[in-house]
Amino acid sequence: MLGLLGFYGELDDRFGRPSGSIRDAVRPVGEPDEADLVAYLDVGHILIDVMEAGHDVITGSTHRHSPGCSSLASDGSWLWRKDFPHYLETHHVSLPGPFLDHVRSLDYRMPTIIVADFAPHYDETMPLVGWASAVPWRSTAATLVPEPRAVTSRARFEAEVLAQERNRPHGSRGGRRKPRRA
Repeated sequence: MLGLLGFYGELDDRFGRPSGSIRDAVRPVGEPDEADLVAYLDVGHILIDVMEAGHDVITGSTHRHSPGCSSLASDGSWLWRKDFPHYLETHHVSLPGPFLDHVRSLDYRMPTIIVADFAPHYDETMPLVGWASAVPWRSTAATLVPEPRAVTSRARFEAEVLAQERNRPHGSRGGRRKPRRA
């Protein structure tokens, strides 16, 4: 079975989430290498890509992982939601010791996944996180190789949101729309 990260009760309406409450995981300060851990999580292999938009369940704000927030990523040993890096960098949620040891032993580099080794763990884990319909693993690839992916930094995301807010007319999200032609 894959290790699970960040499957908190507040992120889903299913009862009994494996990671408990996110509020119990929040800490005032993160790991000394938190930025490296966030970067590692940001480039995980996307297993299921969900088209949706979410918000921070603690603050209610949008964040850089809001689009597709419940998409699932993995490194072949651990499974997490796409928005989990946000909760790590913003709320310093606690991480399991075995995960920290695993990532540090890889020197924060995303490994290649051997599909034949990975598939049974995937099939066993997905029903636990509410994705029973996603089994069995159906990849035709022999390996999943980490691909370079542009990831918007938290600072850049916040700067872009601030710029949009400054350029928005007061009192509305936009100007009046022209009526449609019949």
